[in-house]
Amino acid sequence: MNAELLYEKLLENLRKRAQLGSFELAGLAMGGAWIAERLAKDLGLPQYGVINVAFHRDDYAEKGMTALRTASTMSTYLPFDVNGANMILIDDVLLTGRTVRAALNELFDFGRPAQVELMVLADRGKRELPISADFAAETVQVAQEQILVLERDAAGKFSFLLEERV
Repeated sequence: MNAELLYEKLLENLRKRAQLGSFELAGLAMGGAWIAERLAKDLGLPQYGVINVAFHRDDYAEKGMTALRTASTMSTYLPFDVNGANMILIDDVLLTGRTVRAALNELFDFGRPAQVELMVLADRGKRELPISADFAAETVQVAQEQILVLERDAAGKFSFLLEERV
């Protein structure tokens, strides 16, 4: 699976979406924020936001210090008014829906958007909550014991790695 090709699909979809009206872009930390940053640049958007879900996760007690490290290295930053905004949330991989639920909780701490859409590079299925992406660049099959991890190189190019779940 080529993450760069999936990024291009996402970019093209957002170009079409931009013709329908304005929106605010926010990426879920970490991978989604990397994607949102590059999308904002490629689309010529003046800004993009970052949503860190660390403190809204339902497994916060299990994640502990890992959650705190992510929160301190990439905290939530929304440089626009969320109230009444048409929001597009960007994430790298959608699996259970729990991270998106946490992102919505964090987002609503900042205001009430008019609309929220979700766009992802890869949708693994296996939902535990009734959440779906408005656009997924690709639906992928990955073994349950594996994690699909987005990587970004020094030039900003994306690739996916498969890691064993610990």
